Amino acid sequence: MTVTTQTTRLLRMGEVMEMTGLSRRMIYRLVEQDRFPQQYKPGGWASRWSEAEVRAWIEQQRGAA
Repeated sequence: MTVTTQTTRLLRMGEVMEMTGLSRRMIYRLVEQDRFPQQYKPGGWASRWSEAEVRAWIEQQRGAA
């Protein structure tokens, strides 16, 4: 039996903005509306997004167009 673990990189807001072309305000607005992946709070005030989830969201948007 082979067990594979897939690790995903956690992205900072600037990286998410660059990947999606969205502003900080729009990202948080979409998160509130459950239309964008939820952020993770690894500690303190920091917010991070799963790279895999953001990429999947981008692909979903391309398919919807």
